[in-house]
Amino acid sequence: MKKKISVMIVDDHSIVREGVEQILGKSPDIVLAGKASGPDDAVRILNDGGIDLAIVDITLKGSVSGLDLVKAIDERFPGVRTLVMSMHDESIYGERAMKAGARGYIMKEVASLCLTEAIRRVMGGELYISEELQKKIVSRAIRGGSDRISVDALSDREFEVFQLIGNGYSAREIADRLNLSANTVESHRNRIKAKLNMKDSAELTKNAIQWVITQSR
Repeated sequence: MKKKISVMIVDDHSIVREGVEQILGKSPDIVLAGKASGPDDAVRILNDGGIDLAIVDITLKGSVSGLDLVKAIDERFPGVRTLVMSMHDESIYGERAMKAGARGYIMKEVASLCLTEAIRRVMGGELYISEELQKKIVSRAIRGGSDRISVDALSDREFEVFQLIGNGYSAREIADRLNLSANTVESHRNRIKAKLNMKDSAELTKNAIQWVITQSR
């Protein structure tokens, strides 16, 4: 009998973990072998062995983002493939997820339709990303990645904060959303301004909004 694909879901919402369990329960060739609410739980499960693929959300509570976790899995558990499943638009986070080591990216809103296909394709050695993201990656490579605002210098958490600023979230809302302190969010904002050579918060907000609009076109 062919071995089933052993999958772990990492998401801080129990309803999402349960939804993934229901979806995968209908597939005879896939088994949900681990459910983690955050990075620490995920690493414990991975240390026990037996996981073939990890489904990881981008926004996780605490200091470690989903993209940080993807990088850690890629470095510490090279036999485990990762698939990002997020509510965030692929056009904004997809390319960064691929750079972190993910083999695929799907939106939560369509997961019930394509999650099992994405798992099978990633385990078959393919990437699972949209045609639009493929074109964007190729276009950036041709242009040499010369966007007017380059966010490549930002850490994954700083990038997440930058994107939330661009979507109109206040510092307090960002802190609540990421389960961080207000001081930590302010530290991220200051580092972002320094790395992107922005003189004040007004310039940061203006450029973040402009960047999000540009990336979403």
